[in-house]
Amino acid sequence: MTTSIPAPRPRRTFPEIAAVSWEHPADRAALQALRTVPGVDEVIRKVLALLGGERGIRLLFQGNAVRIGPTQFPRLWTLHTELVTTFDWPTTPELYVTQTPIFNAGAYGIDEPFIVLNSAAIELLDDDELRVLLAHELGHVMSGHSLYRTIAAILAMVSLGALPIIAEIVLWPVRMAFLEWSRKSELSSDRAGLLGAQDIVVAQRLDMKMAGGGRGEQFAAQLNVDAFMQQAHEYAATNEGLDVVYKVLATLALTHPMHTVRAAELQRWVASGDYDRIMRGEYIRRGAEAKERPIRDDMAAAGSYYAAEARNLARDVTDVAKRAATAAAEAFRSAQKK
Repeated sequence: MTTSIPAPRPRRTFPEIAAVSWEHPADRAALQALRTVPGVDEVIRKVLALLGGERGIRLLFQGNAVRIGPTQFPRLWTLHTELVTTFDWPTTPELYVTQTPIFNAGAYGIDEPFIVLNSAAIELLDDDELRVLLAHELGHVMSGHSLYRTIAAILAMVSLGALPIIAEIVLWPVRMAFLEWSRKSELSSDRAGLLGAQDIVVAQRLDMKMAGGGRGEQFAAQLNVDAFMQQAHEYAATNEGLDVVYKVLATLALTHPMHTVRAAELQRWVASGDYDRIMRGEYIRRGAEAKERPIRDDMAAAGSYYAAEARNLARDVTDVAKRAATAAAEAFRSAQKK
């Protein structure tokens, strides 16, 4: 008895879609803010000089990774080219696989960006999840993130404690600006990943596997997306004691948001209706970005986004302070009665 394999569900394509159609306003605003930070241009120039420019970065992978093509990881190449068609992108970025046991992927380069997947990602993900990951990285390419993400990744690895105190003081705001933008750029590319896969459960399953996945079907069978999303909501709602402060401090040095945060942000984007509008073909075409989505609108939207974050942080910190003050007063009264 043979079992028929169901035909793959046809995916929508997005002719001439512009990246601003899905970009998070905080991403665009943070990038604009990053470009105005004193010292950013000098840091970029020196880092690129150290790496030998785009050619030097590319040669690192040409010499020590596997370039994907029709006869090299052909299934991965098929997924990659399908996504280039989905987003109607005029070029197919080079794609490399590097032998690394840590799950990761990235988009690098300047004028001709390319994508790199760590071998651990291929071992961990099924085809649908790989489609999300590849679309995510293509989203970085289409948004022009590659240069700044390359610098952010390098700065994240720099130990400021090893630098002279003056260099540390000068580099700190530059590093923080890069990392803040880097985290927001991930929220944009997560949306591109969803548009590539066109399945919210698969996209959130990728976040779950990045957080705690393992190799093999038996391991994957023990994971549950609904339980992971419940965990995500619990993390967002946890504001007891100094939890808020711990969350901020734990995030400052990261290039990526927490995995549960990313899954929840993706769900909020779908709930906003923007995802469905793009799926209906209601999106901005390339060449019309400045007219249909001017940066001033994103600055205003990002201002509202950060203002809400600040209000929530202030509210939570105030609640913590009130609870601490109440506890101290009760302890003082108890001590007086003894």
